[in-house]
Amino acid sequence: MLDIKLIRENPDYVKAAIHKREMDLDHVIDEILDVDQKRREATGAVEAKKAQQNAASKEIPKIKKAGGDASEVLARMKTLSEEIKEADAALSELNEKQQTLMASLPNLPDEDVQPGGKEQNIPDHVWGEKPQFDFEPKDHVTLCESLGMIDYPRGAKLGGNGAWVYRGWGARMEWALLNFFINEHLNDGYELILPPHMLNYECGYVAGQFPKFSDEVYWIQNPTSSDRKFLLPTAETALVNLHRDEILSADELPKKYIAYTPCYRREAGSYRSEERGMIRGHQFNKVEMVQYTKPEDSDRAFQELVGKAERLVQELGLHYRLSRLAAGDCSASMARTYDIEVWIPSMGIYKEVSSASNARAYQARRGNIKYRDENRKLQFVHTLNASGLATSRVMPAIVEQYQNADGSVTVPEVLRPYMGGVDVIRPQK
Repeated sequence: MLDIKLIRENPDYVKAAIHKREMDLDHVIDEILDVDQKRREATGAVEAKKAQQNAASKEIPKIKKAGGDASEVLARMKTLSEEIKEADAALSELNEKQQTLMASLPNLPDEDVQPGGKEQNIPDHVWGEKPQFDFEPKDHVTLCESLGMIDYPRGAKLGGNGAWVYRGWGARMEWALLNFFINEHLNDGYELILPPHMLNYECGYVAGQFPKFSDEVYWIQNPTSSDRKFLLPTAETALVNLHRDEILSADELPKKYIAYTPCYRREAGSYRSEERGMIRGHQFNKVEMVQYTKPEDSDRAFQELVGKAERLVQELGLHYRLSRLAAGDCSASMARTYDIEVWIPSMGIYKEVSSASNARAYQARRGNIKYRDENRKLQFVHTLNASGLATSRVMPAIVEQYQNADGSVTVPEVLRPYMGGVDVIRPQK
């Protein structure tokens, strides 16, 4: 959520920043300003009436002590009480309306973020060489099936389109990837969290996914009560809520968390041929990194998260590129985002395996997450996140980039200790 003071003092700046996302919300900003003015006037009026009520209540014992008649004051207090009740109700409506309007606004992109949509994304750099083959390379679906790593037909039988079953060396490699990622993060001082997969509405609201994107998650309704939860689309949704409605001390920051969870996405499941197999799915595994920092430390934390995600891909030996997303391609909650994208040879394109983002104070403001600085003043923390990593595109990249002429796949060296020392996965007979 944005700072109402910023909107109040510099509405043109806010409008221009949102325009960078290719969104025109000028009318919303104007409505927020109108409601804010009415709300402030109503607040002043209510406070004035309450002051009159307090003054009148102090008159009554004085009048009675002097033997006078307090009926006129009592009547005035009754009238004031009714007026205050009506004014409080009207003020409550204005507060709720302003909150709803404010919640509909996206975060402001950082000033150095390119305006426009994804066509304006800027490739920053590439790492490694594109693999060259002296044989006809296969795609990851063919390779995973011939190696007995993934069972797509039975996955569809169990979970429908966009589902698969890891088997044999595929299951071993998936688990090896997750263990490798987690161990790397633990070595860097991150705390491992295993959060619930079913979350309450507040979690989606604080993360910035609700109310606008509430139809993009899987909802679960308890049939015996009014309890309704959703399956997390990413562990970030849980991790940025760990300290909701808390005041942290400055010496607690930064807080660095990782979480392993499956991720559940309704919007996934494209049927385009180039997105067959594991490229898009309704459920996939991911290790997520989240940091809570002081505002002055968040840029440094962002670079740390980007560097950590890149290092994982480098240690796997995968060719990739880093892209700086334009404002319109950043999610609504984020002020800036860099994507780490691996090369998928059969598709001839790069596919994102990690997004590193800085939400600044946007999520903390929605979740009322503050810290007390060295001057004992309360400030909102900054929250940041990055995938570290999502496996459903890492494995296709591994099997395609590491494939051999005989249909086998060489196992990246860093994964071999987690796979019993095996160095090559060979086709099943």
